[in-house]
Amino acid sequence: QVQLVESGGGLAQPGGSLRLSCATAGFALDYYAIGWFRQAPGKVREGVSCMSSRDGKAYYEDSVKGRFTISRDDAKSTVYLQMNNLKPEDTAVYYCAKLRYAGGQEMCTVAAAQSWGQGTQVTVSS
Repeated sequence: QVQLVESGGGLAQPGGSLRLSCATAGFALDYYAIGWFRQAPGKVREGVSCMSSRDGKAYYEDSVKGRFTISRDDAKSTVYLQMNNLKPEDTAVYYCAKLRYAGGQEMCTVAAAQSWGQGTQVTVSS
């Protein structure tokens, strides 16, 4: 059974940092692409950052480029999202997902998701 469990969310001030973790089970991270998505109140779920399983290449949504970094630790079966210089507009529930594609821009879409975690709340406010 595929399992994904997010953690690390919480309250941060603008300009602060958080690191999200996605603990996985039931599949090998080096064989499947993984993505981070977020959904703010009243808005559609969107791709934030995704990583190719083939070469580890990362893709980022424009608004988080230069601030967020996705990484993975295959030995620990865990995917991370390091979030720096947080802004109030980053406030959302963040989800990790197992993706159907190995890589490419098309992998970082809601339609590409095969399995979802339960999400972790990130709130950025002063």
